[in-house]
Amino acid sequence: MRPLPTSSFAPDGMAAGRGDPERFEGIRRDYTDADVAKLAGSFRVRHTLAEMGANRLWHLLKTEPFVNTLGAMSGNQALQQVKAGLKAIYLSGWQVAADANTAGQMYPDQSLYPVDSVPNVVRRINGALRRADQIERSEGTRDGTYWMAPIVADAEAGFGGPLNAYELMKAMIEAGAAGVHFEDQLASEKKCGHLGGKVLVPISQHIRTLNAARLAADVEGVPTILLCRTDAHSAQLLTADVDERDRPFISGERTPEGFFRITPGKGVAYAIARSLAYAPYADLLWWETSEPSLEEAQQFADAIHREFPGKLLAYNCSPSFNWKKKLPADKIASFQRDIARMGYRFQFVTLAGFHSLNHSMFTLARGYKDRGMAAYSELQQAEFTSEPEGYTATRHQREVGVGYFDAVAMAISGGRSSTTALAGSTEAEQFHDDVHATPAPHHDYDDGLVHSHEWAAGMAANGV
Repeated sequence: MRPLPTSSFAPDGMAAGRGDPERFEGIRRDYTDADVAKLAGSFRVRHTLAEMGANRLWHLLKTEPFVNTLGAMSGNQALQQVKAGLKAIYLSGWQVAADANTAGQMYPDQSLYPVDSVPNVVRRINGALRRADQIERSEGTRDGTYWMAPIVADAEAGFGGPLNAYELMKAMIEAGAAGVHFEDQLASEKKCGHLGGKVLVPISQHIRTLNAARLAADVEGVPTILLCRTDAHSAQLLTADVDERDRPFISGERTPEGFFRITPGKGVAYAIARSLAYAPYADLLWWETSEPSLEEAQQFADAIHREFPGKLLAYNCSPSFNWKKKLPADKIASFQRDIARMGYRFQFVTLAGFHSLNHSMFTLARGYKDRGMAAYSELQQAEFTSEPEGYTATRHQREVGVGYFDAVAMAISGGRSSTTALAGSTEAEQFHDDVHATPAPHHDYDDGLVHSHEWAAGMAANGV
């Protein structure tokens, strides 16, 4: 294998990620530009949402102290996150397995769902965010919200070998994902990072997966953010000892399935060793931890940055941790800022959507069982209370686009439609005090890759 200074191959012969000379600095590709050109075909498709999202996410990672996200299960959850001020979205395979997969089943996080499930939710989230942008623009009430928050999506262990990872990465890009992460578990035995029974693949095998994912992004002409996750901290098994870099961490003992047992007590060191091997192939490194330990986080970050100064890191602020049991209140409050200073620039709560959905519905249902409509009215009043902070879903008809499609109907009919829906509705009568708002100034969009936002204007000034 050899390091090659290739850049991603974009439509019209331009390098994706253009404008930031550091975008692919230190990134290794074990293939050539000629390989990419040969595989890309003659007809190029421009993946606007994926390209725009990747550029936006990279900009945030390089300019914000850290990017903190919550796991979203649906388009509307993502929409509320953006309304509340979050700048990126995380999409967890665990949540897709639990309640958002194309099989229509509830699964544990063991790669049991169909492979198209996560790309499908990426597409749904982008659709909801784009609709929110259309609604706001059609109403003439733009407030500067950047609706198309970049999505970082979970590719698990790739659902197979390198070719499967290649195809999955392409599907993520086609759906509009900005970033995608792959983990170093055996796909056929994949487990949630906080379950037992995890089986790692050799280091060299996971490098092939990362190389496949990067190749797919280059072929599609998108500078997709590639995150690499290792589960070495708590994994107990390894498929094979063919890679000499794995051998210091295995006991030599074999399981009935033929797996090698990993020596206990070496989790942090093994996670570091693996991440150092993966670092040239990934934009961000994520090691799955078993508890929110600042000491271990610092140990890992220091080891990585000794060999790869400035390497971006990611951290799962997991709901599988009992935060109050593990840390005092002041440490919980400062945790994300503390690890950001160590270099953990992308931080996420993987299962926030699952827990917020379940607890909020349980709370409502419990109150409704005993107190009927009084309990529901309290929810409604809480929604009204949140409106000064930017919440708008109290007016649910407007939220999902009734007014927008009224505008579509009026345009089609030359302004003479008599079947528009919002006028005469109970929502218009009971919930809308201000029928018309003063339009905010608006600047025209360009080709869809750079919107009229400060971050984009800065990139444009630099030749993006």
